[in-house]
Amino acid sequence: MANSTSGDSVVDRIVRILEAFPEGVSSLPLAEVAARADLPLTSAHRLVRQLAEHRLLEQAPGGTVQLGLRLWELVNRNSPILVLRQAALPFMDDIHQVLNQNVNLAVLQGDDVLFVERFSRRGSVANRAKVAGRMPVHVSSAGVALMSAQPQHVQAEYLARFRDPTGKATVDHVRHLLAAASTQGYAELAGVVDPDTWGIAVPVLDAKRRPVAAVGVVVPLAEVRIPQIVPALKTAARGISRQLVQAE
Repeated sequence: MANSTSGDSVVDRIVRILEAFPEGVSSLPLAEVAARADLPLTSAHRLVRQLAEHRLLEQAPGGTVQLGLRLWELVNRNSPILVLRQAALPFMDDIHQVLNQNVNLAVLQGDDVLFVERFSRRGSVANRAKVAGRMPVHVSSAGVALMSAQPQHVQAEYLARFRDPTGKATVDHVRHLLAAASTQGYAELAGVVDPDTWGIAVPVLDAKRRPVAAVGVVVPLAEVRIPQIVPALKTAARGISRQLVQAE
């Protein structure tokens, strides 16, 4: 792709336009899209028009821009996450029915976890995990569970670059969390994201025993029942693993 005078490629600019929409915002004025993408208004207008011609974006009345339905269609038609979700949903529903708690499914994305599905219990504690939302590995039980199941060199590289922007977590603390989760076979974090909640998660492994996801629950502190929750999560993780193997 040809570069602009600033040195970025067309692909770079397109990605910045698509990333300009913050979580929970479905449409933006073109001028704001341009500002968020760090593009001149004329360049943004041209690229938005071209993306709209392919239905990856939509230009709404009044000059606003929104993500196009075709973008959602392409992602959901071809993404491996779709296979993971289809394998996991029945088991997540079982946990939800048996434990009557918030249930999450997440995958590892660099130093974050990306949540790809969740079931929430009406009237329960706030579930900060949102579908398509991210959290740093060290503040999520799903993140700790996934990282603790990674090979030692992956964990070492993660710890070497670890920095907590809040200054609350140290490398030694995170190392201890990973070691405990590896030994137990599950991760637990109390009051990290929300002071009234406890997160518990287990890794989901593929046929080669590689972690591909984590399934977990978020429960009120007063309702933590480790002897009941962990076996249910481990059973669900094994069931999801079997479904993934059969789908290969």
